[in-house]
Amino acid sequence: MEVKEYIESAHKEHRRLFALLIDPEKESWRELELGGDCCPDLILVGGSTGEGSDALIRALRGKVSVPVVLFPGSLSQLSAEADAVLFLSLLSGRNPEWLVGEQVRASKQVKQLGLESLSMGYILVDGGKETATMRVTETAPIPASDADTIVSTALAAELMGKELVYLEAGSGAEKPVPAEVIRAVREAISVPLIVGGGIRSRREMDAAYNAGADIVVIGNHLETHPSELGEFVTGKAKEQEKTSPSASADDERYMRLALSEARKAYEAGEVPVGCVIVCQNQVVGRGHNLTEMLQDVTAHAEIQAITAAAQTLGAKYLNECTLYVTVEPCIMCAGAIGWAQVSRVVYGCEDIKRGFEKYTIRALHPKCKVTSGVLEPECRQLMQQFFQSKRI
Repeated sequence: MEVKEYIESAHKEHRRLFALLIDPEKESWRELELGGDCCPDLILVGGSTGEGSDALIRALRGKVSVPVVLFPGSLSQLSAEADAVLFLSLLSGRNPEWLVGEQVRASKQVKQLGLESLSMGYILVDGGKETATMRVTETAPIPASDADTIVSTALAAELMGKELVYLEAGSGAEKPVPAEVIRAVREAISVPLIVGGGIRSRREMDAAYNAGADIVVIGNHLETHPSELGEFVTGKAKEQEKTSPSASADDERYMRLALSEARKAYEAGEVPVGCVIVCQNQVVGRGHNLTEMLQDVTAHAEIQAITAAAQTLGAKYLNECTLYVTVEPCIMCAGAIGWAQVSRVVYGCEDIKRGFEKYTIRALHPKCKVTSGVLEPECRQLMQQFFQSKRI
């Protein structure tokens, strides 16, 4: 599997990836106990200064089997030993050398080396201190308080065709990228989001994941605290077990409305699934299961809500809407959600037997985002209560 496919697959399946960043100039990486269960999902090799990475990557090959990706600060760091290269453009600055100049000089060499190229929009966010990247590129970071500019820059990266967006506080930053900035960017773009710089603890790593980061990068901290690698690897795995990485107070509010619809189904003797569709903070469609009443196996809550929303908006496409449903959609409903081009799906509890994520995440529109586990205990309890009543 190519690295791009590996990252995109994790992004679509909402699997968080942990990337270890190693600077070829530093020997501290040798103290890292790489291998076995103590292994990141990706290794990035590179730095703002320094020479080639061949020897380092060859040494890593004997320890790990995960993708090794170049994160180069210059042409001298390119290596045919790597699996891929982050072909980045520093969009937060206006120095033409780092917007396109270095890329033009590197293009032929990347092609000749046969490296898989991952187009990336690189955005420096002020982490509280001057970093090597700032000095080398002679650019200033975007203030962390200016979320609007950061979001606009990330969105511009996607619209220009970048396959990845990287929010970087900088090596050794005093503060990581704020969670509210990560969340705002995650809501604005559909491509995988990488976050790094200034992350020194499990709590800070979890905050980045919970705000919507697909990949968290840690490098500088592990150079001085190599024994903590296992803690971050384990932390990523435990956090992966959780759901709702991008859930918010609004999500809970609208899910409660969906639960209200589900209770209507329960009272009518229907399987208690409820759904509401929201557009620009307005509920435009509601529905609950009506399969028994209508004697129609397709009369699921999602179908009812999609039909109602289309009538309210006077449009067949719901590409600015979020669909909230108490139970994970089945394959049929996922197909309808995909045809309607719903931009986001939020569900409560999973459907182990017929849930669409078990069968095909691709039923949804490619840009659709999914959040699961919102008010999961309440959604699950209502379903369990219904089926228990049927057994009595």
